[in-house]
Amino acid sequence: MKLESDKLISYVEEIKERNHSSAASIVAMQNNKIVLEHYSGFHSNLEGSLPVSETSMFNIASARKSYLGLAIAYALYEGKIKSLDDKVTDYFESLNKELLAGTTIRHLVTHSHGLNEREDGTIYREFAPGSGWAYRGVNITMMTELIHKLYDKSFPEIIQERVFLPVGFTHTAWVTEPTEKLVKVVDDPQKPALFKLGSSTGYDSNLHTSTREFALWGELHLNNGVMNGKQIVPKEVIQLATQVHSPDFGEKEFPQHGLFWYVKDSSTLKSEIGERVPKGSYQILGVTGPTLLVIPEYQMVVAKMYNKRYNYGGNNYLHYLREFSNIVADIFKA
Repeated sequence: MKLESDKLISYVEEIKERNHSSAASIVAMQNNKIVLEHYSGFHSNLEGSLPVSETSMFNIASARKSYLGLAIAYALYEGKIKSLDDKVTDYFESLNKELLAGTTIRHLVTHSHGLNEREDGTIYREFAPGSGWAYRGVNITMMTELIHKLYDKSFPEIIQERVFLPVGFTHTAWVTEPTEKLVKVVDDPQKPALFKLGSSTGYDSNLHTSTREFALWGELHLNNGVMNGKQIVPKEVIQLATQVHSPDFGEKEFPQHGLFWYVKDSSTLKSEIGERVPKGSYQILGVTGPTLLVIPEYQMVVAKMYNKRYNYGGNNYLHYLREFSNIVADIFKA
């Protein structure tokens, strides 16, 4: 197993160097135990930066959608959202009803809504709801606002109260002020890395977590909401978050989603999970390089971190994402 694990570490390090990331880490858990843990590099590309360790907190960028997804699962479970097939116009009275006609909550949470937003904030339609797939930000903003409206508090507050505090996370937080634990983000390898901090605990791109606690976030889902022998999150909430909710596109091109998680059902051309990964697995990722992969069939969770925006480059990103998950599946299969 050590030789196989070394191959995974070598792969992580190769991508780190290729992408000019100053930091890399990986934590793999199987059967609720850490079976691989590796840290390398520094918190910044500047000389004198702190070395990466188990307490280093990475900006996980869009991987924070999985935390929003859990809040949405709670809203469904508690009846605040009656159904994924509810019309969006039932919840967003102030938006253009003609523009949103035919759009459901299901479309918003599976990137099949067909909406986009111009720089001036104007929302327009790219394709009919449910007829295609496109990764945009307008649906994230809408669902963030909806959760706040339904609960009279932000989704980070909900997740903090219902998960982070009961579990005992101490290295996961929406951060608005710099601390020495935070890993800076490299935008341009020729320029100093920077903190990516939001102005609030809303959906701003400021969720930071350690690699261990990122892995434990996956472990919470793998174990259907149980952590340290306690039912932290209802099993039904976890299942809502991680089962396939995408509409039937009628073709094998588009990725399949739970509540913002990428879910492996059948292999598709644009899937971000490798073809050798078992059905029922799910994954979340971010532009700064984090990947959290959960493989229930193997009782496996793998959290991988970098600190470089736009990893892999160009049109190759799907290849590298799938390759990583395939390597994990090959090494740790039952």
